[in-house]
Amino acid sequence: MSAGLPLIVTRADPGGAATAARAAAMGLDVRHLPLFAAHALPWTVPDPAAFDALLLTSARAVELAGPGLARLAGLPVHAVGAATAAAADAAGLTIEAVGDRDAQGLLDAMTSQGIARILWLCGQDRSAFDTRGAALVPLACYAVDAVPPPPGWAEAIAMPAVLLAHSVRGARRLAELIPAGRGRLALAAISAGVAAAAGEGWAAVAVAERPDDAALLAEAHALCHKGRQMGSFER
Repeated sequence: MSAGLPLIVTRADPGGAATAARAAAMGLDVRHLPLFAAHALPWTVPDPAAFDALLLTSARAVELAGPGLARLAGLPVHAVGAATAAAADAAGLTIEAVGDRDAQGLLDAMTSQGIARILWLCGQDRSAFDTRGAALVPLACYAVDAVPPPPGWAEAIAMPAVLLAHSVRGARRLAELIPAGRGRLALAAISAGVAAAAGEGWAAVAVAERPDDAALLAEAHALCHKGRQMGSFER
């Protein structure tokens, strides 16, 4: 039986497909409608000896880095979220710390420990951080490109539903594609910053307690049930 209002998953695959599968296993009525597509970028592996640690803010960096990732196995990994840490561990990397908030919080913790030379394996589009004086070197190994909304998008957002926002960029895309009519749609965001990037006007907004899929889906599950109990989020 469907658990309330539909849940719309828009993140790029393979992460989007994994999220959709987890949501379906929770009994949610999932609409898998990716608004982005991810692909690997060529990159040159730097000398690991030039760094004290490897920062990972997305599991996608691990999934798309390719064989060069193995050459960084000697660096202790500081990962944002359990999913990123699990991907790194499965790839044979050594997990030193897992951040349960956001990337800035983890970076603050790293610099407070005196970690001064940090390699950040990341995407082409990335956030800016306060490095607290540390040398943070971003190295893009993948890109995520916006794609046209897939078939079924217009119909999905025309009815009450819950949307997932996994990133600032994803939240901004939702705001761009849904400039009006947000009063019938609820938003579950992976962080407060992501929620802010989506703008105002949503019927309801929930923020995950931790920056990972499990916490985000827990909030989405509650929103879907809330919408069912109310009949919709329409004001």
